[in-house]
Amino acid sequence: MKTIEDLEKEIKGVDKELIKVDAELAKWKNLQRQLHEKKVSLKKSINKLKSESLASVDWGGNTYEWSEDVKRTLKDIFKIDSFRPKQLSAINSTLSGQHALVVMPTGAGKSLCYQLPALVKPGITLVISPLVSLMEDQVRSLTNKNIPAMLMTSTSSKDDTAAALNALKDKNTQIKLLYVTPERLAKSKRFMANLQKCHADGRLQRIAIDEVHCCSQWGHDFRPDYKYLGILSNMFSNVPILGLTATATAHVLTDVQKILNISGCLVIKSTFNRPNLYYKILEKPTSQDDCLTILEKLLKHRYKGESGIIYTNSIKDSEDLAEGLRKRGLKVGCYHANMESETRSKVHLKWHQKYYQAIVATVAFGMGIDKPDVRFVIHHTISKSMENYYQESGRAGRDSRRAECVTLYRMQDIFKVSSMVFSSVGRLDHLYGMVKYCLNGTFCRRQLIAEHFDEDWGDADCNKMCDVCSNMNTSSREISLELHCKTISSIIDNADKQDTKLTAQKLLDAWFLKGPVVLRHKGKEPNFSRAIGEDVIAFLLVQGYLIEDFHYTAYSTISYIRKGPNMEAIEDENFVLKMPVRKFTEFHLDRPAPTEDELVVNGKSEVGKQSKKRKSSSEQKPKKSKTIVIDDEDD
Repeated sequence: MKTIEDLEKEIKGVDKELIKVDAELAKWKNLQRQLHEKKVSLKKSINKLKSESLASVDWGGNTYEWSEDVKRTLKDIFKIDSFRPKQLSAINSTLSGQHALVVMPTGAGKSLCYQLPALVKPGITLVISPLVSLMEDQVRSLTNKNIPAMLMTSTSSKDDTAAALNALKDKNTQIKLLYVTPERLAKSKRFMANLQKCHADGRLQRIAIDEVHCCSQWGHDFRPDYKYLGILSNMFSNVPILGLTATATAHVLTDVQKILNISGCLVIKSTFNRPNLYYKILEKPTSQDDCLTILEKLLKHRYKGESGIIYTNSIKDSEDLAEGLRKRGLKVGCYHANMESETRSKVHLKWHQKYYQAIVATVAFGMGIDKPDVRFVIHHTISKSMENYYQESGRAGRDSRRAECVTLYRMQDIFKVSSMVFSSVGRLDHLYGMVKYCLNGTFCRRQLIAEHFDEDWGDADCNKMCDVCSNMNTSSREISLELHCKTISSIIDNADKQDTKLTAQKLLDAWFLKGPVVLRHKGKEPNFSRAIGEDVIAFLLVQGYLIEDFHYTAYSTISYIRKGPNMEAIEDENFVLKMPVRKFTEFHLDRPAPTEDELVVNGKSEVGKQSKKRKSSSEQKPKKSKTIVIDDEDD
């Protein structure tokens, strides 16, 4: 019989064997992971080669069997003499039956890429879009051109819904384009059954997916119902899918191809450069009344008689701003998702007809529009991301004439937006990218946009079409933040000891020796204005020296400020951190905006002379500017 000592020896032996087995398992699991990664990498390489092979084809040619029909339709139906860059390539590829993703800036004519082919070949083109206002715009425009088109959304009447469903079943229907929301496909079995019938009859010509970046969770505007669209390529074989977007990084495009099951498809990408748009940041006042005064001056003087959009981030703001501007004698409409569909359509139409000078709209609803003569887009609150901002501001100047994109920025708005987006993957990083853009006062804004979308516009100079480049002679300065970081760190530590959470405003108060005495630091007040102090807090936030800590209440989500991982670096005696100070340049609110016409012709900039290749923002320095370094003890 074995003794306890014998059994314990056996257990030790088993433990040794288990250690060997665990080591072997770890080795094989590591090998398995490496092989999976290699397989994914090889698939990506294959898909890249497929896309590159398709891209090498001359899709922009005029020798296809349908080329004469395309040319005639462009001129006779759409009353356009020539294509914009990449439009013909997209049209020829989809008429060839190829799956394709088209990336074009807002205003570059994406809609023509599926509207024109719909008239060249028989059958119905299904257009999937999340923007009801854009669909209404396009259906109205197509109807005016005598092109049969219909719209079907959750707010459509029973009669309109029935007519659209019958168009899918009716072999003799005249309808060429049917616009639907992605929710319609995801939630209506009757609609899908009729769509399958249309396909079985050979009448489903193509599926166009607008705002296709919404498929990807890595995109800036992910919508869950878009993931349902992955069934389309298998369900409707031999039907080309045409995905369109104004903003998508390479990572998002790869993800979209995977989700839609069209990996290795043709990718047609146009430059994001919009040479006719002027970009400007204005300091946002702290009071709503002062903010209304700025908007009033802009609409009554700088943009007198011109059409535009004022974007906000909440329904309340859109209603309050619209009411405030009306009281000041301005004709503006309000537009948000909680309004009745019929009311929204009436507001939209009045704006189109120039009864309203501007629409105050929530960015959440999108305000996708097809109005070429929008001369200004004003952001009352910062966008959720650079992608959102590019799309929203891109509603301006679709007629290629000069238009202005103005953003009112103040630190408080960061936390209004962050509390809305923090729960979604990657959204805070997207927001902070927008904050960096607003804090910038040194580098060309257009170049910052280019670099965000992995582009280098090279010879396409800014031509003084942003507030930084149009005021290159203004001096800049930097603030040394070493001692300020230590002060802010001590304020947060002190608040923690007292079990007190700090919002950004409370942190600012304590730093500027305001608010509760127990939260204030023992040193001097900063030697610069509170507005610059706000920029410092925002700068430290986007650089990871501070982080937001979100807490729910019964009625709202509150953002508190804590020390971030990078704050540990301030204990290093060699710690150096400098922040460029923004200088708000002259911008005449009460004078008409410049009116240079036709700044872009056939995709080429006609503004001034092209300069030498612009440096990247990491190398670029303002011309003729003197840098003043402000030290903590010096002023």
